[in-house]
Amino acid sequence: MTTTAANLRLDGEGFLLDRDDWSEEIAVVLARTDDFTITPQVMDLIRQARAMYEQDGVVPPIRIFAKKQGMTTKELYDLFKKGPMKLICKWGGLPKPTGCV
Repeated sequence: MTTTAANLRLDGEGFLLDRDDWSEEIAVVLARTDDFTITPQVMDLIRQARAMYEQDGVVPPIRIFAKKQGMTTKELYDLFKKGPMKLICKWGGLPKPTGCV
């Protein structure tokens, strides 16, 4: 069976309700619903954010995340166009970042 956004349990903003439902295939499906194609670089950023979440139990703030990736926040915004951490978390099956509206 092919996974589509309609097959997933999502909240009103498109975040997974159950983090255990996440896979890299799911990330691609979720990004596609936002008219975004996940590149290897973006998938690596998602993996890094997931690892940081597993280690620290919280979604990393964008400045700390960017620094750990050797990037600036501007570079993240250039890559994602809007709300990089929100999209990384959404597509990565992570909770919505705090302070994110």
